[in-house]
Amino acid sequence: MLHETSATAVAIFAAFVLGVLGLSFFLGRRGQSAAGYYAAHGQIHWFVNGIAFAGDYLSAASFLGICGMIAFTGYDGFLYSIGFLAGWIVALFVIAEPIKALGRFTFADALDARFRSRGIKLAVAISTLVVSVFYLIPQMVGAGSLIRPLLGLPHEAGVILVGVTVTLIVVTAGMVSTTWVQFIKGSLLVFFCGVLTVLILQRGLKENAGRPGTEDLTPQVRTVTPAGAVLVDGVAQSRDHDLRPVGTIAALPARFAGRRETGPLGALEYLAVLEDSSIVTWAGKKAATAAGTETTFTPVVRSGAELLKPGGSFKGLTTGKLADRLDFASLMLALFCGTASLPHILIRYYTVKDGEAARRSTVVGIAAIGVFYVLTLYLGLGAMTSGALDPTDTNMAAPLLAKSFNDTLFAVVSAIAFTTVLGTVSGLIMAGSGAVAHDLVEHVLGVAMTDHEKVRCGKVAAVVLGVVAMGLGIVFRDFNVSFLVGWAFNIAASANLPALVMLLFWPRTTKQGIVAAVTVGMLSSLAWILLSADTFEKVYGWSREAAPMPFSQPGLVTIPLGFVVLVAVSLLTAPRPAEGRT
Repeated sequence: MLHETSATAVAIFAAFVLGVLGLSFFLGRRGQSAAGYYAAHGQIHWFVNGIAFAGDYLSAASFLGICGMIAFTGYDGFLYSIGFLAGWIVALFVIAEPIKALGRFTFADALDARFRSRGIKLAVAISTLVVSVFYLIPQMVGAGSLIRPLLGLPHEAGVILVGVTVTLIVVTAGMVSTTWVQFIKGSLLVFFCGVLTVLILQRGLKENAGRPGTEDLTPQVRTVTPAGAVLVDGVAQSRDHDLRPVGTIAALPARFAGRRETGPLGALEYLAVLEDSSIVTWAGKKAATAAGTETTFTPVVRSGAELLKPGGSFKGLTTGKLADRLDFASLMLALFCGTASLPHILIRYYTVKDGEAARRSTVVGIAAIGVFYVLTLYLGLGAMTSGALDPTDTNMAAPLLAKSFNDTLFAVVSAIAFTTVLGTVSGLIMAGSGAVAHDLVEHVLGVAMTDHEKVRCGKVAAVVLGVVAMGLGIVFRDFNVSFLVGWAFNIAASANLPALVMLLFWPRTTKQGIVAAVTVGMLSSLAWILLSADTFEKVYGWSREAAPMPFSQPGLVTIPLGFVVLVAVSLLTAPRPAEGRT
């Protein structure tokens, strides 16, 4: 069984979670003031903050989603890594020092630094909440995916467990505990991914990895009935029933004739051998039947060269269709621009003392994140050939890869993946709670609050956001987390980046221009996503052809639209004297 629990796994997982909670309660006394709760008093060391950047940014989408996409689709999953990493160039050279100088607690502080406008606070606070909620979905889905094999609990239990744990982390000490959780998680994630990569190279590649040959890999049918019952090959099972393990090498290159394994390989040699191999992959196809939604998983033998070239998943690289090309270009643009627009990333700049520390933090973050994303290629390919994939859950590729070595490593990697979710979700909830308490309640509604009341309001908002996150994590349980996070990046880049860049570099920017750009960017990208072919098919269960949008990723249209709207509205609204450049 792929998802058989063990006492060792439970013990290691419990130690990680209890350790994180213990740290949060220990640091709780440092987050009693508003400055401490929302920005850790601006006293976090730049190196710690840089690793915390990595811990905050390397979410379930990065670890679980990208590894899963590479394991099931090949090289195209790695393109997410490239897009995620490239966005930090914008953060380093454009955003880092200015955002520290402009803001205090929230992203809205930065955009409103010159204007003191309720309209800006309202628009940016709503944008922050929308982006945070869309980013929370893949994190909670990843949490549910992890708990099922680790503890033998259903997906819903995993989502609730992470929701409660994160809420406790945020409520106890705010940004102080969030920062240290992210620092520990970022350090462990990069280290153990390095360990896994070394083990992958030492094991090399094995024909069929000790699993049955392709002649025994018969199709498996998983049917979900309207009543929620699950049938596997016609036999009633639980919803979380495991299919047989998959993912093997069908045939090694000719130079290994007579051998069933390569032995240890170097980093580049591993890729070269894999390119010349034949690999068993699994394709799932859904169909509506009288009994319910039926998914048939069929073994498909593909060449390594085919899997290692672009176009396996992103058809815009191979079909030649304009709509497919625009869809791919739009996704890459959103990933590149979205990093510098994510509210939970931007507020980390308020936790250091000055602009120089902000820049140094970014450099450290880029280094740690860059190393991790290079490792994801080997983790995904190692999972593809490990014989331990679960075709019903692409998000479990990396933990099940660890399990193919031993249960202890599986428990450690799963626990780290769980803290990965904790770190990112806590950052998102911090951003959302700040938007509610600091921006909406205090500045938009004009509610006068003492320092203690600001913290209490933020904690209440954190609890509400935690409950919302749990519900969304249950609803979207069957989605790949990297696919879901693309939505958040599109909305963030469309709503936030035009306003931030133009505020920093165009003196004629007005408050009306900022409000219009944020509002139009957010609503247009959200509407595009909801009316796209991907959403029609994967969320509504409708035909892709019925979608009105020509391609699914909106960034190529909605990001430039935000800039155009800001410039047009700013030119039409004469600035008041108080809005002049400072």
